[in-house]
Amino acid sequence: MIKRSTDALEHVWAALGGDPALTAAVVTDGPGGALQARLPVREMARSTVAACALAAAELAAARRGGGTLPVVRVCDGAVATAFVSERHVRVDGRAATSFAPLSRFWRTADGWLRTHANYPHHRARLLAALGVPDSGADEALVPSVAAALARREAARTEEEVHAAGGLAVAVRTPHEWAVHPHGAAVLQRPLLSLERFADGPVRTLGGLPGGASGALPAGGLRVLDLTRVLAGPVATRTLALLGADVLRVDTPALPESQDLHDDTGLGKRSTVLDLARRADRAAFEELLAGADVVVTGYRPGALDRHGLSPQALAERRPGLVVGQVSAWGTYGPWGDRRGFDSLVQAACGIAATEAGDDARPGALPAQALDHGTGYLLAAAVLRALTRQRTEGGTHLARLALAQTAAWLARDVARDAGEPAAGDVHDPGPWLTERPGPLGRVRHALPPVTFDGGPRDWARPAGRWGADEPAWRPA
Repeated sequence: MIKRSTDALEHVWAALGGDPALTAAVVTDGPGGALQARLPVREMARSTVAACALAAAELAAARRGGGTLPVVRVCDGAVATAFVSERHVRVDGRAATSFAPLSRFWRTADGWLRTHANYPHHRARLLAALGVPDSGADEALVPSVAAALARREAARTEEEVHAAGGLAVAVRTPHEWAVHPHGAAVLQRPLLSLERFADGPVRTLGGLPGGASGALPAGGLRVLDLTRVLAGPVATRTLALLGADVLRVDTPALPESQDLHDDTGLGKRSTVLDLARRADRAAFEELLAGADVVVTGYRPGALDRHGLSPQALAERRPGLVVGQVSAWGTYGPWGDRRGFDSLVQAACGIAATEAGDDARPGALPAQALDHGTGYLLAAAVLRALTRQRTEGGTHLARLALAQTAAWLARDVARDAGEPAAGDVHDPGPWLTERPGPLGRVRHALPPVTFDGGPRDWARPAGRWGADEPAWRPA
């Protein structure tokens, strides 16, 4: 065991406004043999998980009335396994579906383009923008899409697909991203922001609730989860691990993957509400009235028309902690765009950096921007809850995958030195199985651990959207 705090962890903890002396409580075990890349993904992953676990330990100590901070134990093997948790999920031995055939890199007339078409509506919009008839299965459409893109310029196609509501970005080098108007805006931003942005009462939490799994620093707290896909759900999954009552709310208008929910729904409940319907809106407002935390993961502005901007939430529910995560941030020319981890990697230069010897764009060994940003978001929420115990207020945390990418490529890479080699990673010790509502579930164990803290989620994921829109009794 090596007791130390890395430069990356110290950077994260400073961004969260934490006491730098507390990083001495972090003990790391490693390095392991996974998450190897040209960029220091292993260091990035370790530091984001460590910061989240440290924020959980800090809140646990505060709820106990102070005293010695629990030792935070970060295991590289657990971190590496958790950062690809979606790949390890099995239900009755069945593996989850992976990326759709039309979600990939494509050659264009002047370079490369990355598309995302995992959801039916994004797939339809991509095909419409390219003028490719939807004539069958994705595999059969690949040649037609490839031929259409081979005649097009990447940057122009990026804009045409965006205008159609689809998802595609040109693959750029780090320099090309740095001089792009949005890339330049991202590089001016910090890793994350966490601020007290409105008044609110001092948070009075009782003694620390316990349970069979140990101390639960977020026990008794209610989290309204308005997130999708990966970064936001990873954050709220972590809050559920730590004892929060997390209720995910989705619209019936957008499809969701049960396979993905089997991974990110651990410890949570899930319901579906149409905010355009009066009865559903009333149910949502009742949930909001009882919430302590609201986490959103839709593109900036998408929830504003429902009165769910941070400012509107603060007016209706003073004392909330609001967490926002997006792909590109809330500023700049791409501030209202949809995005996913794979697209951010392509746009910001990571795909070019990780390219193979054949110059084909590459990718990180995990959706590390999603997972890392998810743990950072959970850490920001936990730090805000701790701060509210003394200063009150309504707090807002804002994170973006693009800002995490900039931090990885600039600050973490600067401090990490040469990429470390290692043995082949065996995830076995950090996987578990249990019975669940949909069958026997295998999933990755949580990497966020500290002395006296929980070792697993209280329950597996249930069926997406099947729960009642109500909080558990206090």
